Amino acid sequence: MHPLDSFAAAARRRIRGVLTDIDDTLTTDGRLTAAAYGAQERLHEAGFLVIPITGRPAGWCDHIARMWPVDAVVGENGAFYFRYDGAARKLLKRFLTPEAERAANRQRLAALRDRILAAVPGAALASDQLYREADLAIDVCEDVPPLARGDVERIVALFGDAGATAKLSSIHVNGWFGSYDKLGMTRLLLQECFAIDLDASRDEFVFVGDSPNDAPMFAFFPNAVGVANVADFADRMTALPAYVTSSRGGAGFAELAEALLAMRRDFR
Repeated sequence: MHPLDSFAAAARRRIRGVLTDIDDTLTTDGRLTAAAYGAQERLHEAGFLVIPITGRPAGWCDHIARMWPVDAVVGENGAFYFRYDGAARKLLKRFLTPEAERAANRQRLAALRDRILAAVPGAALASDQLYREADLAIDVCEDVPPLARGDVERIVALFGDAGATAKLSSIHVNGWFGSYDKLGMTRLLLQECFAIDLDASRDEFVFVGDSPNDAPMFAFFPNAVGVANVADFADRMTALPAYVTSSRGGAGFAELAEALLAMRRDFR
C-alpha cells in the first residue's frame, strides 16, 4: 500500500465516481462525523457519483438512498441496490434474487443463527438483523466485547460448513446463501442505472474501504484506497488497496475526498 499523496494527479483527474464502505470507513468509532458526511456532500455537489457499498441492512439503505447526498446504495454485501428517483418521488429497489427465494433463505439462516450462537459463546445477533432482507449478521465487536480471532474464524467456518458465503467486516461476520458480492452488484447498478461498463471504466472510480469484506473491491479497482485502519486487517486480506490514507475512519475518507476535490478546483 502506498501513501495517498502518491496517488498521481493525472489519475485523480480521471476519477468520476467514489464508491465507499460505511462502517469504519465513513464512520469513526461507530459515528458518522460531520467531517465525513460533509466530505461526501461536497463530492456529490462537485459532480462525482457517490455510492455507499455496505454490509448494512435494507432498512438502513432505504434511509441512505432517500436522505443522504448519494446517487444510490448497494447493501447487504451485494444483495441489492436502492436508488431514489427524486423526480418521480420513488425508491427503486433491485434485488438479485426474488422474494420467495429470499424468504426460503431466511429460514435456513435462522437455523444457522441458532447453531452459531450455541457454538460460539460471546457472539450475538447483530442489532440491525431485524432490518435485513437477505443475510445473517453475527456481531463480533459492535455491541459485544470483541471476540477472539479464533472465535471469529469459527463463525466463518460454520457458515461455510452450511454452504453459505461468509465475509468479515470490521464489526460483523455476514453470511448468506448465494454467490453475489459487493463487486457484482456494483457492476450491475452502474450498468442499469448509469449505462457505465465498469470493466471498461474501473480506473475512473475510487473504492474506499477498511476490512476483509472489501477485498474483492480492492482487487478490482486500480485506484482503491484504504483508510488507515485497513492495516488492522492486513494479515487477513486476500487483496490490499493501492493507496492508504494517513487518518483512520471518517477522517481518512475526508482526506481522500479533499485529494479528489482539489483536482476539480485546480482544473476548472
